[in-house]
Order: sequence, then structure tokens, then C-alpha cells
Amino acid sequence: MAISAFAALLFLPFVLPICLYVAFTDMKYMRITNQAVVLLGLVFLVLGLIALPLEAYLWRLMNLIIVLAIGIMLNALGAMGAGDAKFAAAAAPYVALGDLRLLIALFMATLLAAAATHRAVKYTPLRRLAPDWQSWRESKKFPMGLALGTTLGLYLILGALYGS
Repeated sequence: MAISAFAALLFLPFVLPICLYVAFTDMKYMRITNQAVVLLGLVFLVLGLIALPLEAYLWRLMNLIIVLAIGIMLNALGAMGAGDAKFAAAAAPYVALGDLRLLIALFMATLLAAAATHRAVKYTPLRRLAPDWQSWRESKKFPMGLALGTTLGLYLILGALYGS
């Protein structure tokens, strides 16, 4: 992996709780909060200076701007929720460019697993564990925060284990 194990280990304890919170709030309320997105960005702004060389840090901040611009366009087209676009942008700096193919594959696998699991639980008695979640009532929308948060968390865990 292109991400260093040091960077992944440094980011992981701060980013993982945010990812879990995003997955939870998106399933419960169908909403990714601005506070979670801002916190994710702030963690990178502070810890990125420690974890990365300055040039890599600045290039990764460019990833945030590029992903945000793409996310705004996808949101305007109705293909992506605003919270999903903002979270993806805030998550982009954590990903080393050399890991982009791995991240896409990880996201696709996570998205399939999240969709299958969410739909399966929706139609089983397990739903009674959280009967008030808004995502159960949605027929066309899916809580992408579940897949996005899980993907970033898994990426950092893999980076901590197998990073350069």
C-alpha cells in the first residue's frame, strides 16, 4: 500500500470513531452531519502535518478540493446526497494516490456488503433492535454514510497493517 503505516496508525484512532458516527447517523436519520465532516477535515489538517511530508500534505489537500467539486456536481445532478459529497471530500486527503485503485475496489465491495446487509436486516426481526431508524422507511434512498465510513475505516486499518 502507498499509505505509510505510520500515517494510518496516527489517523486511525481519531478517524474511526468519526466513521462509526457517520454510519450510525446516516442509518438513523439519513443525514451526515456537518460537524462530523468538519471534524474529519480538522483531524487531517492537524495530524496530516505530523504524518506526511509537507509536499504530500499539500497535494492531499488538493484531493479534498477536487472531490468536493465532483461531489457538488453529482449532488446537483441528484446522483449523490450533499452529506455524502462532503464526507467523501473530507475523506479524500487520507487516501494516498497510489492506493486509489485499491480504494475503489474496497469501496465497491463495502457498498455491496452494506447494501445487502442493510436490506437483509430491514426485512428481518433484527430491525426491532432499532425500529426508529429512518433508513428502514426509505424505499429509494440508501444511507451511503454506512459504506463511505466503513470504507475509510477499513482503508486505514489495512494501511496500519500493510502500509509502506
